[in-house]
Amino acid sequence: MPLLHYFDHNATAPMSPVARQVWMNAAQELPGNPSSLHRIGSRADKALEDARQELASILGCTPLDVVWTSSASESNNAIWYHLSQTLDPEKTVWVSAIEHPCCLDAARHWLGDRCRWIPVTTTGQVDVSWMEANLETQQPAVVCVMAANNETGILQPWETLHAWCQSRGIAFFCDVAQWMGRLPAQGLGQVEWLSGCGHKHGGPKGVGFIKCPPKGRFTPLLLGGPQEMNRRAGTENVAGILSMVAALKDRESSMTSDTLEERAQWRNDFENKVLRTLPGSRVLGECAKRLWNTSTLLMPEMDCRMRWVVKLDRQGFAVSTGSACSSGQEKPSHVMEAMGLTPNEAGRVVRFSAGWETTPNDWEGLHQALMAVYQAAQRAEVAPKKSR
Repeated sequence: MPLLHYFDHNATAPMSPVARQVWMNAAQELPGNPSSLHRIGSRADKALEDARQELASILGCTPLDVVWTSSASESNNAIWYHLSQTLDPEKTVWVSAIEHPCCLDAARHWLGDRCRWIPVTTTGQVDVSWMEANLETQQPAVVCVMAANNETGILQPWETLHAWCQSRGIAFFCDVAQWMGRLPAQGLGQVEWLSGCGHKHGGPKGVGFIKCPPKGRFTPLLLGGPQEMNRRAGTENVAGILSMVAALKDRESSMTSDTLEERAQWRNDFENKVLRTLPGSRVLGECAKRLWNTSTLLMPEMDCRMRWVVKLDRQGFAVSTGSACSSGQEKPSHVMEAMGLTPNEAGRVVRFSAGWETTPNDWEGLHQALMAVYQAAQRAEVAPKKSR
């Protein structure tokens, strides 16, 4: 079994050494329930509030705006539930067609036919011209567009969209799970609604957050306790929260313009080699701004029995067909459909997502593995059939 090279960070990233150490220390030194009145509980509560202050500082909002959750999925469900309970029932919400399933499904569940789906262009970015045209007939109460797509890494113009919404009195909701820890988070806190989690950028699984507007009451999805100022019942995951914030601080400290450009160039070099050596391959969103760590490729058409993910796994490379939450389904990815890919093309898409520890040699090794799989498939196609 060859050494496994991990290229599936958009599904989940391994815990960083910093996050792991903070988690272990907190699990040992802060065993108390933050709601308990004794000193052990008070120490846990203070650590929780210090982490809230740190995250707020990174985002550029006030600590009171931050609510701890168990995941970005919970965060998205909680935000849509709150909005379903508080918005004018005559108002619609606009949601981009390429949101994560946990956002799309929650919006459908809680708001039903009040949802309108913002299409995307063939580059994978939301169609602002559609928004302008449809604003003439009805103004939504909320516009929801993620910061960076989990399947393609394509960046959405969240700053421009937030300004567009602000000028029209529309609330903006942004899922930042893939953005956090990969691109600078400062300024995101000005957005009315944010959802995020820890495990995409080197924190632990099972922890996330919501950033709420500074004014107005938040209607809790989970009931049964006064935690988080009555906004989310349940004992907070102190070790997980501290670890998530520590991982984010560590990633933020690594982000310089030179570092981000260098890592994007490693990805670009890999893509250029693939395009030269694998006939029929194509980079999705090649002309759009993307996360430096993500390359989503339309692979050459070959025997349908040949699965790139399985073959690459045998070569020692862990990759994905797209969203980890939907890749087990037979139907094409909704993101690929929204970008105009045919079912046949969508079935040939493979996503490669690197991490901060990924090196140029890892990218080169991935290219060599792709070549080995492709060449083996080509040889199999021309090999003479065995007589029965």
